[in-house]
Amino acid sequence: MEKILPLIQSVLDNNASDLHLVSGDKPSLRIDGKLHKLNYPTLTGRMVEELCFPYLRENQIKRLKERGEIDGMFVFEKARFRFNIYKTLSETSAALRLIPSSIPDLEDINAPEVFKRLTKLPRGLILVTGPTGSGKSTTLASMIHEINKTQRKHIVTIEDPVEFLHKPLLSTISHREVESDTKDFQSGLKYVLRQDPDIILIGEMRDPETIAAALTAAETGHLVLGTLHTNSAPNSINRILDSFEGSAQAQVKAMLASSLKAIISQALLPKIGGGRVAVWEIMINNDAIANLIRENKVHQIYSTMQLGQNTTGMQTQTKNLVDLINKGIIEIDTAIEFAYYPDELKRQLGLH
Repeated sequence: MEKILPLIQSVLDNNASDLHLVSGDKPSLRIDGKLHKLNYPTLTGRMVEELCFPYLRENQIKRLKERGEIDGMFVFEKARFRFNIYKTLSETSAALRLIPSSIPDLEDINAPEVFKRLTKLPRGLILVTGPTGSGKSTTLASMIHEINKTQRKHIVTIEDPVEFLHKPLLSTISHREVESDTKDFQSGLKYVLRQDPDIILIGEMRDPETIAAALTAAETGHLVLGTLHTNSAPNSINRILDSFEGSAQAQVKAMLASSLKAIISQALLPKIGGGRVAVWEIMINNDAIANLIRENKVHQIYSTMQLGQNTTGMQTQTKNLVDLINKGIIEIDTAIEFAYYPDELKRQLGLH
């Protein structure tokens, strides 16, 4: 039952974010974004099963055999991990992500002041976007924590699986886990409006049905927070619009123009001297951007963001990267590697 515990301890001792148990390879830790293999025997699929299966329910093992992959949570005495157990060449493998035991305040993650303003909005849609492992869940958890500390609201989260566990402070919080508490995201969103929510957190907006339900909830007087695996504000808007076809796309365009409040796109970059720092691009919807969405001129949104940085709380990723370089927090090469617009960054740094 306890074979996995030394590996879990290695994650904690090395301040790692992830543990990879891949059949045919040694276990590895992700530390500051890079994988490091442990001095441990090469794993077989049976060994991965011996490590993980004691913590699974029978129905989870059955689903894994039927589907080839499952998501869930491991809860150990010292830590909680989100897991994905999957098949690779018919052998069992697993990826475990450490969920921090405490929820950071917005100040702890150096979030810009505009994040607090966004948590005070009475309604609308806020998207936090970025690749896997970019800290989206932590940013959303910090925003929910800010609401929990300062407002008397009912917060409903729909996640797969539930990651951060919020203790009720001023707010009341209902955590709902896909498959355990609700069939799927669409079902959870279908019935959430009957649960008298003020704030709705959607773990991931994966499909047109979930996106449409999120927009409807945002339009009907709720503050909705969700994530997308996209890497900039224009890309996020295009991803949503491209999920729909024909007349549905025109309707979604109108809903998005009126309901969208902000898109926060983020990445985690290696810091000089170790550790990682969040880099944010922030788009705040205003009349100009709403018109560009309605008129299908999404490609012009970025230039509107550039113009609005000093007065609206908007911020391009390029500006954030230049600030971090000037403060000696990240290397120039690192910034160029992660930049959405590397040529613009090079121009601002005088490298062209």
